[in-house]
Amino acid sequence: MVFKRLLGALGVGGPTVDTALDPGPVLPGSTLTGQVHIEGGSGDVEIAQVALELVARVEAEDADGESEGVVAFERYTVGGGFRLAAGERLSLPFGVPLPWETPVTELHGQPLGIVLGVRTELAVAGARDKGDLDPLTVRPLPVQEAILEAFGSLGFGFRSADLEYGRVGGTGQRLPFYQEIEITPSPRFAHQVNEIEVTFLAHPGGVEVVLEADKRGGFLSPGHDALTHVTVGHDEVRDWTAEVDGWVRRLVEHRAAYGAHGGFGPGGHGHGGSGSGGHDHGEQAYAGHAGHHQGQGHGASGSGAGAAVAAGAAGLAVGVVGGMVAAEVVDEVGDFFEGDEDEGDGEEA
Repeated sequence: MVFKRLLGALGVGGPTVDTALDPGPVLPGSTLTGQVHIEGGSGDVEIAQVALELVARVEAEDADGESEGVVAFERYTVGGGFRLAAGERLSLPFGVPLPWETPVTELHGQPLGIVLGVRTELAVAGARDKGDLDPLTVRPLPVQEAILEAFGSLGFGFRSADLEYGRVGGTGQRLPFYQEIEITPSPRFAHQVNEIEVTFLAHPGGVEVVLEADKRGGFLSPGHDALTHVTVGHDEVRDWTAEVDGWVRRLVEHRAAYGAHGGFGPGGHGHGGSGSGGHDHGEQAYAGHAGHHQGQGHGASGSGAGAAVAAGAAGLAVGVVGGMVAAEVVDEVGDFFEGDEDEGDGEEA
């Protein structure tokens, strides 16, 4: 989807901008490539700067409840300092590095409901106009995909995904928000947890994996949240199904830090208690109360990797293919970009 919009700040007859990203999903930490097409208007103008911004729709929580907003989390200058003649057409190719923590928007071609975009801004004679917005599709890194597929093979199902404004304490997080992928428990753990939330924080050396379990309470004890924090390398080869099964077992069984308090909101995940150790990458487990957003489920546990692979979409992707979630996700993403287009005068390319 590419939008071509008249730059309202420059009046009728101003230049137009049309950014086209190279086709296909990109990986976190990879290079985003494409071209910015600029067409001159009715008169000559000086283009001071051509910039790209990465933007995301993010949820935030405070004492008044939840809200949504758009956060710009990276900016690049890809051109500028030239004169554009009336009617002249100019194309600026670009290649810019994506942050390693760029959220994943799809799994095996199925959208997860995460909305990312690339916004183009022209600065002309002191006036700036955000004249173009294009959706950005990001697929998981190989190790992220392997971990998610392991959850699917163990019988966990996809519930929802969102971006939360704030920080995950005790990690090397760099962006002002983090992604949560909410999955339903497998039958084996259904009596112990309501859901498990997975957060990936990638960096050049590997990926930090934070698991949060919303644990069910007993007859005399309230439910609480537990956290496990593991770091894995990009090129590690493991039996990921066994590895993830071990993470989840230790997560739901961990009781040492029961009752510690921690908040999620803008301050990030609250960590209490001590690490459980015993993992070659320094696994830690925590427990604490948390009052953060819990997504509404649309289905039960996934059917596992075997059936999903046969259907052409492995692991957790089977939870999205069910229909309702995928349809709602597409509607939300479309509404986001259509709404942006309606903010100014323009036409769809």
